[in-house]
Amino acid sequence: MSHSTGPRTESTHYRLYEFAKSALVKIFVHPYATVCDLYCGGGVDADKWDEAQIGHYIGIDVSSSGISQRREAWESQRKVYTAEFFEVDPCMESIETHLKEEKSNSGDFVCCLQHLQLCFQTEERARRLLHNVSSLLKPGGYFFGITPDSSTIWAKYQKNVEAYHNRGSSMKPNIVPNCIRSESYMITFEVEEEKFPLFGKKYQLKFANDVSPETHCLVHFPSFIRLGREAGLEYVEIQNLTEFFDDNRAQLAGLITTLYPNLVDPRGRLLPRSFDVLGLYTTFIFQKPDPDFGPPLMTPYLQDGSFNHDEASTCVREWQATGWKDDEMAGHTEQAAPPTLPTLGTLPAPPAGLGNISEQKGILGPGPAELRFAEAL
Repeated sequence: MSHSTGPRTESTHYRLYEFAKSALVKIFVHPYATVCDLYCGGGVDADKWDEAQIGHYIGIDVSSSGISQRREAWESQRKVYTAEFFEVDPCMESIETHLKEEKSNSGDFVCCLQHLQLCFQTEERARRLLHNVSSLLKPGGYFFGITPDSSTIWAKYQKNVEAYHNRGSSMKPNIVPNCIRSESYMITFEVEEEKFPLFGKKYQLKFANDVSPETHCLVHFPSFIRLGREAGLEYVEIQNLTEFFDDNRAQLAGLITTLYPNLVDPRGRLLPRSFDVLGLYTTFIFQKPDPDFGPPLMTPYLQDGSFNHDEASTCVREWQATGWKDDEMAGHTEQAAPPTLPTLGTLPAPPAGLGNISEQKGILGPGPAELRFAEAL
């Protein structure tokens, strides 16, 4: 596998992220598939699609330079699969107007291996993205990718806030810490507050070897699931990358040992620093139901049968207006705790090698077990 040159290739973060992308593609994508790659800019992922033996590739990116790099990587290496490239912002424009009509609903897979979080600046941007994904997928197709794990990030931030308040009266009133630090990275929220709006919660993420931080938005997973369903996509799984690695260790330990042997111990287990960095990210998987194949997947509702989707949307809008406080997030208020999600029940068989489909856990979705909130949305 080839990688771009430069100092970032030496960082633990870069190597783990590249491994995670390779693993997800290896496990999920089958030979001869048609794949649409959102925010595909650059040529670093080209070899992943070779190894997956796909049949056709559709590259979409907002950057003309990114599209040019991706096209050049495909042309120069004489890939066996066919390819098309489009300069489109998938969270701002309708992709159907740019692609030929026969290309709509033709993708076996749509993936977003980077930048999904930037689409959560506003609800309108996230909604547009998911409607574009649905228009690209054929019935039965999957939408998958990687994004920073808001469950992990927000739980770490809440721990900082709680520790700050526990220090007593010596702390300045009405001041909330806005930074998370570890040996490998630093996360700084742009606004010092204890509330988590559903969209537009910005933060800066800087890894140890990076020259400058990157700006991201937290992805509010319940809203992600809600908007996906509105677009005709059913939630399958959101899983922290550390759990994804553990569930698929039999296949992935050999891959990571071959590519980056200094990220795991001799038994194939993640080293502490690798675990810390990988735990900042999560996989996500949605499916566009195929009515001819069988009953569609159903994103789980709350256990209370009287709580329907319209009421859920109203409830979400109310949360958007008020925000969540840390004590409400942790379930420590005197108000009744929200009901937990039921198990997903019987789902269509996932692609070969995919880890077990897990129940959604935690208010923001699953994260490392020790950081999960006690109650789900």
